[in-house]
Amino acid sequence: MTRTKKRLFLALLLASFCLAVLAAYGIWRVSLPGLASISQYLPWVLGVLAAVVGLAALLSILGMVLALLGLPTLPVFQSFSWTVANWLFPLAVRIGRLLDFEKEQVERSFIELSNQLVKMRKLTVPADRLLILTPHCLQLESCPHKITREIFNCKECGACPISGLVGLAKKYGVRVAVVTGGTLARQVVKGLRPKAILAIACERDLTSGIQDVFPLPVIGVLNERPYGPCCNTQVDIQRVEKTVRTMIGLPEEEVHDNEKR
Repeated sequence: MTRTKKRLFLALLLASFCLAVLAAYGIWRVSLPGLASISQYLPWVLGVLAAVVGLAALLSILGMVLALLGLPTLPVFQSFSWTVANWLFPLAVRIGRLLDFEKEQVERSFIELSNQLVKMRKLTVPADRLLILTPHCLQLESCPHKITREIFNCKECGACPISGLVGLAKKYGVRVAVVTGGTLARQVVKGLRPKAILAIACERDLTSGIQDVFPLPVIGVLNERPYGPCCNTQVDIQRVEKTVRTMIGLPEEEVHDNEKR
């Protein structure tokens, strides 16, 4: 799978921001007579408020640029950056289509940027408060064992990536849940109340899931689909494990030492 660069969504985000500013200015200008009839100060009060929100949004986007360059940003803008990205996402997708970018390509770029924003915060959570959330299509289609919600029903035969996720759950004490759709995923998150999520899914489900659980931090890992969508999908377990170690604050050296013992 070709890795999409984060700057694609960032460029579309800037274009969306400019379009939103122009639209807001046009609405403000058209509304001036009506607002002035209520109070002579109302147009300017609303104009100043809109300008402040617009400036904050612009600074948050600039904060994303600094993040991509590896430079530090203020914590207040780190949180607001993701909010702006979430607000402008639908418009960015539409602009991307007009520029002949596929929706999945824009979604991949959004996921990469979202991951970067989460990593900027350098959050670490207890292992038992980290949830690995994955779709049921990761399980071998012909497997007779029901693992939805209870992943330890897996017999760890190694025929699909689920056995690898069970191994991570046992090794690190993280929670793992297999779900059949967005509704069940939300129920699991609400029931387990994790402090962070490592989500494995396709572009569409990851994008909607990240937006659904905001402000809960989510690192998204795209699955691989050698047999097409929703059928015997795959995931790089080593990449998942590396992400787990980072999210629970376990140094790589410590892992190596434990493995030697």
